[in-house]
Amino acid sequence: MAGAWSISADDLADAATALRYEEDGMRLRRQLAKELRRAVAPAVAEAKGRIMSMGSAGLPHEGEPLRNAIARQVKAEARLAGKTVGVRVRVSTRGMPRGFRQAPRRTNRDGWRHPVFGNREVWVGQRGKPGWFDDPIRARRAAYRAAVERAVTDMSARIRGAR
Repeated sequence: MAGAWSISADDLADAATALRYEEDGMRLRRQLAKELRRAVAPAVAEAKGRIMSMGSAGLPHEGEPLRNAIARQVKAEARLAGKTVGVRVRVSTRGMPRGFRQAPRRTNRDGWRHPVFGNREVWVGQRGKPGWFDDPIRARRAAYRAAVERAVTDMSARIRGAR
């Protein structure tokens, strides 16, 4: 019989706690985390594709291109303990070129201003690709949620079968 249900962070935390007490709990926890990351993998791929499609009109420079640096840092993260239990897609600000740590945030919004070749007298505005990160995730939020629910249901069935 099919029924409507939802899963909360507390439910996920309870499942993770139950896994700790299973005979092979560590392996099952790793498997659950892997399945959760796999559930949102399409969001990671779409976000990377969107940032890579951002136009570039800059002059050649040393170092990694901004789009590549941002795409490299888009990752899925699954946490099964603590206060922030769940799965999320995030972009780390580590390793951004030329000290531009806020590059992921600025390119997702309207843009940013910077001095021309370090000349603090002359500033220019640069446009990013608004929504490259937020829009694809919001558009398919229900599908990602369903995939996460499936992963948790499958792990629950696996645990019940092991008893």
